[in-house]
Amino acid sequence: MNLHSYLKHKGLFTQEECNAIDSTFKSEIIPKGEVIQEANKYSKRVLFIESGLLRTFFIREGKDITHFFFDENYFIAPVNSILYNKFERYEWEAIEECKVKVIRYEDFLILEERFPKLSRLILDFAFHMLDLFSQKLNLLQFQTAYDKYNLFLEMYPTLHNRVSLGSIASFLGITQQTLSVIRAQK
Repeated sequence: MNLHSYLKHKGLFTQEECNAIDSTFKSEIIPKGEVIQEANKYSKRVLFIESGLLRTFFIREGKDITHFFFDENYFIAPVNSILYNKFERYEWEAIEECKVKVIRYEDFLILEERFPKLSRLILDFAFHMLDLFSQKLNLLQFQTAYDKYNLFLEMYPTLHNRVSLGSIASFLGITQQTLSVIRAQK
């Protein structure tokens, strides 16, 4: 869904407001495999994913560990840079070619002053992200490998065929072999 349609679907904005908000964002295409945010760097850009799939990840002791996945109709922003003026902890990679709408955070704040209902949209999104973090914490601390995979399918029902086994396994904190066995059982 494109940003204009997403805003209209939310029911918070008039057609004119949707047009004005959408036109403030710039369109970009991110090629598959491109890292668009490096760890230990700053960024002040807010992205809305219209199509494609991004993942956030980090490298620990030479291992690539997936933190989260973001697909269509998600806003993503470098929270540490924007809110705390710190380096980002995670890298962002396009798993698929992505069509995104991008705005500088400073420009987003100006847009938010003009359209205060954007605050409601962002608050709803923040609560959704908080819920995802809670689910992942539960998944990592209390679940068997089989239950972890089932929770992944609930959290991301459209991603199991779009993401590599390695990325799913690292997200779940299990080995690829274990994940292969679980998927074969389903």
